Amino acid sequence: MIIVDRPEALVVGYAVRTTNAAEADPARAQLPGLWARAGAPGAFAHVPGRVDENLYAVLTDYESDHNGAYTQIVGVAVRTAARLPEGMVAVRVPGVPALLFEARGPLPGALTEVWQQVRQHTESGGAPARAFTTDLEIHHPDGVDLFVATLPSFGEPSGPPAQAQATPA
Repeated sequence: MIIVDRPEALVVGYAVRTTNAAEADPARAQLPGLWARAGAPGAFAHVPGRVDENLYAVLTDYESDHNGAYTQIVGVAVRTAARLPEGMVAVRVPGVPALLFEARGPLPGALTEVWQQVRQHTESGGAPARAFTTDLEIHHPDGVDLFVATLPSFGEPSGPPAQAQATPA
């Protein structure tokens, strides 16, 4: 893991609100369905202004820490989100200092191992401290780059949480 300045991104995709405890229970888990929807052929073909072919997962709106509720959005990076496709949301991921973890190898196992490293870092009181504002996974052909937002050295949040907006009714 290294500390980097994560660039700002705008992501359009599908969202769910969940907890790690719910995800550990197959009867309550929502993330497998979210990823199946996002991974379906052509799931984002109708999203205009894509930046690249990568898949992005934004974890934001943390209730507290890794034990509380959070929102996960899985989608694609775009230049603008003027017209959202039905059922999708847009979220601006602020550019902030972040710990960069690289998941390489068979997925989802390699990504699960990286998230375990993040949890160990958090629970051990590792520095810099995790901000629990907005975290970002970028899924690309070589694996996944995970950017975990950190608190600055003086203890204030490293930036505002991401702002999601739902598709207008």
